[in-house]
Amino acid sequence: MSRVVRFHERGGPDVLRIEDIDIPLPGPGEVQIRVKAIGLNRAESLMRSGTYIENPPLPSGLGLEAAGIVAAVGEGVTDFAAGDAVSVVPPVQMFRWPAYGELATYPEALVIKHPPSLGWETAAAVWMQYLTAYGALVDIANICPDDFVVITAASSSVGLAAIQIANMAGATAIAVTRTSEKKQALLDAGAAHVIALAEENLETRLHEIAGPDGVRVVFDPIGGPIFEALTAAMSVGGILLEYGGLSPEATPFPLFTVLKKSLILRGYRVYEITQDAGRLAAAKTFILNGLATGSLKPVIARIFPFEQIVEAHRYLESNQQFGKIVVTV
Repeated sequence: MSRVVRFHERGGPDVLRIEDIDIPLPGPGEVQIRVKAIGLNRAESLMRSGTYIENPPLPSGLGLEAAGIVAAVGEGVTDFAAGDAVSVVPPVQMFRWPAYGELATYPEALVIKHPPSLGWETAAAVWMQYLTAYGALVDIANICPDDFVVITAASSSVGLAAIQIANMAGATAIAVTRTSEKKQALLDAGAAHVIALAEENLETRLHEIAGPDGVRVVFDPIGGPIFEALTAAMSVGGILLEYGGLSPEATPFPLFTVLKKSLILRGYRVYEITQDAGRLAAAKTFILNGLATGSLKPVIARIFPFEQIVEAHRYLESNQQFGKIVVTV
């Protein structure tokens, strides 16, 4: 028997339950991990509440990221053995490969031996944020030192990862956040400029910062009304990568701005990277090198014990965090 977190109905954080269930041994090509830490992601809150792109059968597990010790391996697994310290690349279907539990099982291709210098909490905070930001900014947009890169929802773990990756490339990171409350923290985290949406005109400030040529790359998980201001401040041939839909308001399509500037508006999900062996291998190399040199440093907002998973989800939905929320097991 192993403790896991599941929900039997969709709703707020209170629907989460810690239950004892039987966890099967790993099958062929699978690795079973004794979990030490779990990284929380907005997608988990959305799936729990019934507003995610996945609609799993109930009861359902949750979780996209974990770090821990290999407990057992299935037939055919040769690169891992019991006792190895590992972390997990986010699976495409979290209800099929849930991380919230004392034991979690994954396909071998999604398991990584992380650097020994990383503690469990930090290792659980690596792969979703850095793979997401890497895939958009490096793999697709191919950012370079001359680029201005706009990063909205900048105080999220992915936003902070994007700032660090932009800095690695020598680009200018422009962090966009709701108010100036987190401005200094974002500057300290490496942002060259910070714009507070509730206090400043987004389009005007972007023009002031980037000049007449505009911003080439926008990395946005929000959508909604800011779409018009973002595209208005973009350069000819610029690319806007949309990886979420956090705004409850409709997202306008700025037709004539797109036509005039030959803009690329591109939907993006991290699974473009994780499901392509070649692209994933390049991403792993980039991220592991960045961790080794210290250019990439996961920011932990707060750590909760496993028994406080409901409280951890409440905090996730409060939008108070700066960086990653981690749960220890």
